[in-house]
Amino acid sequence: MLRRGSLVFAFARPVSWAAQFPLSWSRRCLCASAPSRKEETDQNKSYATTLLLPRTAFPQWTDPSKTEVALRKKTCDDLYRWQWENNKGPLFVFHDGPPYANGDLHMGHALNKILKDIVNRYHVSLGHRVHYIPGWDCHGLPIENKALKAVQVEDHRAIAPAEIRTLANKTANEAVHSQKTEFRELGIMADWDGQGSTYRTLDHDYEMRQLRIFQKMVERGLIYRHYRPVHYSPSSRSALAEAELVYKDDHVSHSVYVAFDLDLKSSRFSSALRALVSNEKKAQLLIWTTTPWTLTANMGIAVHPEMNYVVVRPTKDPENGVFIVASARLEALSKILGEVQVVGEIRGSEIAGAQYHPLFASLSSDAASAPLAIVASGHVTSDSGTGLVHCAPAHGAEDYHVFRSQNLLSSASGIVCHVGEGGLFTNEVANVVGKEAAKTLVGQLVLDEGSRSIVGFLKDMGRLLKIERFKHRYPYDWKTDKPIIVTATSQWFANLDGIKEDAVKALENVAFYPQISRNRLESFIKSRSEWCISRQRVWGVPIPSLYHVPTDKAYLNTHTLDYILSILDKKGVARWWEGPVEEFIPPSLREQDADPSNWRKGMDTMDVWFDSGSSWSLLPTRPDGQPRADICLEGSDQHRGWFQSQLLTAVGTAEPGETAQAPYGALLTHGMVLDSTGKKMSKSLGNIVSPMTIVKGGADKKKQPAYGADTLRLWVATVEYWRDMPLGPKILDQASESLRKIRNSARFILGNVGSSGTRQLDAVPREQLGLIDRYVMHELYELEQTVLNAYSQYNFPKAISALTNFTNITLSSLYFDITKDNLYANDLASLERRSTVTVLGHVLDTLVHIMAPVLPHLAEEIHSAQSHQTIAEKSQGTSVFHKPWTPLSQAWRDPLGEQEMAHLLRLRSTVLGLLEQARGKKELSSSTEAEVDIVLLGGSGDFSALLTREESFLKTLFIVSDVSVTDKGSLGTSSPAWLYADSLELPGSQESVGVRVRPATLAKCPRCWTYTRPHNDALCGRCTDVVSPES
Repeated sequence: MLRRGSLVFAFARPVSWAAQFPLSWSRRCLCASAPSRKEETDQNKSYATTLLLPRTAFPQWTDPSKTEVALRKKTCDDLYRWQWENNKGPLFVFHDGPPYANGDLHMGHALNKILKDIVNRYHVSLGHRVHYIPGWDCHGLPIENKALKAVQVEDHRAIAPAEIRTLANKTANEAVHSQKTEFRELGIMADWDGQGSTYRTLDHDYEMRQLRIFQKMVERGLIYRHYRPVHYSPSSRSALAEAELVYKDDHVSHSVYVAFDLDLKSSRFSSALRALVSNEKKAQLLIWTTTPWTLTANMGIAVHPEMNYVVVRPTKDPENGVFIVASARLEALSKILGEVQVVGEIRGSEIAGAQYHPLFASLSSDAASAPLAIVASGHVTSDSGTGLVHCAPAHGAEDYHVFRSQNLLSSASGIVCHVGEGGLFTNEVANVVGKEAAKTLVGQLVLDEGSRSIVGFLKDMGRLLKIERFKHRYPYDWKTDKPIIVTATSQWFANLDGIKEDAVKALENVAFYPQISRNRLESFIKSRSEWCISRQRVWGVPIPSLYHVPTDKAYLNTHTLDYILSILDKKGVARWWEGPVEEFIPPSLREQDADPSNWRKGMDTMDVWFDSGSSWSLLPTRPDGQPRADICLEGSDQHRGWFQSQLLTAVGTAEPGETAQAPYGALLTHGMVLDSTGKKMSKSLGNIVSPMTIVKGGADKKKQPAYGADTLRLWVATVEYWRDMPLGPKILDQASESLRKIRNSARFILGNVGSSGTRQLDAVPREQLGLIDRYVMHELYELEQTVLNAYSQYNFPKAISALTNFTNITLSSLYFDITKDNLYANDLASLERRSTVTVLGHVLDTLVHIMAPVLPHLAEEIHSAQSHQTIAEKSQGTSVFHKPWTPLSQAWRDPLGEQEMAHLLRLRSTVLGLLEQARGKKELSSSTEAEVDIVLLGGSGDFSALLTREESFLKTLFIVSDVSVTDKGSLGTSSPAWLYADSLELPGSQESVGVRVRPATLAKCPRCWTYTRPHNDALCGRCTDVVSPES
């Protein structure tokens, strides 16, 4: 910056062309006589009434408890019914996965339902006919337990099943009512109170459809009863399916290293093994287990036939015999065995077949003593343990399959199991440990004191070499959050081996969002061979089987089901618990045994995943092979649950020879809502954020303000919901601020567009619009296309990002800013103002359609303001969704206009930078105090032609009082009081321009405040024409 006297000539950076400007250092007076501040204020006030300042009843901010509540019925219940009756577009079926009817809503519920509602509202806005029936999963243990808490009875097993079911029914219905109210608070569009417009898995019609699905699977031979190891939850006192488990990586077990004595007198030794141990005083098999309580059910020890094993003698006690372990584990076991001498090496196949003494044989004279066999199995590894595996077929699926495959289990009764209901040791344990030791074990919980008692016995017998804490991955009951066990019980199963190939094939026609989730569902299905569908609960849909007491044979076939289901259909499913057994014995079974006392009803209920998995049956079939549902949307955990159970029940009921079809056309998956630090929300951590607190506020409104449903919905639409997402006060504040900006953009437009009969005149056709107007319309067209594509692909963050970018940058930072002068000060009927109003009208209409699926309350409020509805009409009048979303014509796409504006916006950035420098040096306070010279420095191409053509528009774009486009030779010799200069070169072009910012040469107009008034005139020329049009 150069200074001389009081004059300033500044450059943004060294510019060669600026040196050619002649300078004279005399200060130029800009006006003959400056008015006083008071005179200027009086003049401004006198012209204020002539300005077209924004006027709208649309408030800057509202109380959601008033505005949203008033609009809710119209945009939720009424809208759903209206679109079902009036929309003529294609049918869109969104099948709702039922939330569990237990307790208030949490953030997972809110995320889930809002995502669904965005999809549904998008389709309604396109004129589609949306089929959406919200549902609730109403059976199962948590509801039953909650109902029983209200009963003051010491032993709940003493309560009659009918009474438990009555209590559970009441509990579930109370939760349904509460959750329904809260879903409405979120602005979820549905017919919440209509007949048949919602579903509950406890509804009679629903239960009968479910039982018919079950019957169909029985007909296909897919349902059978078997005594075998299953996942069993002591805390739930029921069997569980794999889908009902969660795995925790930090579970700690007390693992033990235990020695079994090889039976040296057995004749079943291989010659190789006999050569190594025949002269030993004692030979022991070392095993390792994390479940000491299963040792009472030991039926064998497994070795890998191809693995190498060693016979070793501990050097610290050589007279005490030898141990057999896998050679690959010898180094890892040094902490257990100490230093050892290797006696010899042997293959696993040469150990198999040998016998050993039962572990507890030495505990008591009446303990089990018959020798047990060593078996060969490929499931043995050398990754951990000792290379020898303790086998308890009652408590391990692999052990069970090994014994079944080798015909070592003659029947179900051949499985040794001492664990009963509740995970407690039973009296049968005496058969293994003896009666005296059994007194300690019987009634003890195997996962707790029972396991500790077993460890105590091992110490007493000298069989325990070491006990240590072991952290590992372990299954838990997903409902009670307590560890489960694997134990043998008689359960009903669905055979999946016969249908899982068809199920995976059916998924080929299903779209997955995100695509990677396909692998997750397919892998879960492929890994399953059966589905344990029975539960030992009262509150559920019964598995209506009959048992012949003398033979303990179960009867469950299509004939017995036809008879039983006809009774349940007439009298209700609860009749199964209330009615006498003789009522359900069909004639065919009476012929076998007519004595009712020889029959009993099965009391098992169906897995709740079978309940909810039958929900597809409430949807009507569709023509042309379309799936019943277009889409299902749930959390990622439902690949193991509802997504899978729906598919399996649908495929399992397909007619023989019929191509199996998935009940849905697309699956959309979302993640979990975490706290602001990325931790899982839980009561124990005290970090739970309630959706109702977000919507309605907490007790302390300063700390927990009422953000309203739209703020929460906007947050849902901005996050990458397919991942886990954090939520906290700062994040909600950001969402609230984004909503405020969108709202204020709408408010600005409403205030300037006006209403019919007040300010709105004829719209300006596209060919008469200026460059900036065509550019904004092009950007609006591009925005709408981006959003339509994003909505169709369920990429809501992309849609909202495009929306906020358009409102914040294209509108607020550019178009609103530069058009205020023409909106406020131009003549109402002027072409320039009508052009702006035309564009703003298009913008508002399009923005309302774009925001409506996410922000229905705001969209309805804007629609009411546009229509100038009364308070009563706002809650009862037409909805913004009644007018179909008709996208803008492609004629608005203007790539050339976009390119030209890109050049001008680069120039604008240079000008604004110079203005900011002048403002920083206190040369001006408002940009309108400046004028700009654009100097064509070299080259004459498209950019120069553009500048020349748009010269009159540039002052609007830069928000200055005047802009002149000139060449170096036409700059003249005048010397402004201050000047800032820069240059601009277009990339890939030979054209360059100089930019000069200097003081305005005319006086300030008291009406429009631009410096465009000749010194001796009262107003600038534009304002004179507007105020005195006839002069």
